[in-house]
Amino acid sequence: MSKVSEVCRHVRSKNAGPFWITVDVFFRDRAAFERYAESPELQVPAIAALFDVDEDSIKRFVLPNLQVLKVSYPRKRPQGGALERDMHGGQQYLRLLDVELSSMLA
Repeated sequence: MSKVSEVCRHVRSKNAGPFWITVDVFFRDRAAFERYAESPELQVPAIAALFDVDEDSIKRFVLPNLQVLKVSYPRKRPQGGALERDMHGGQQYLRLLDVELSSMLA
């Protein structure tokens, strides 16, 4: 098993409007993408648990040509609200970095 931070060249999170966050996972190369993009730890149920959001609200996009996995989920609080703590959504990716991924190749 390998961590997200080990198999990806870049992981980021950002605003996707005032009500959504998007996390982009850029795999290091084609081999890493093919090995890990469909691992159970990057599927909707695991992402929902990690970010504490409802599974039905998650949007997951696999982009093979770019070797990228994109996940969007609703913010707990609207951007700029009085209790919102990450105005740009730029810190949300951190909890993903240490996730151990199962290889999808034998």
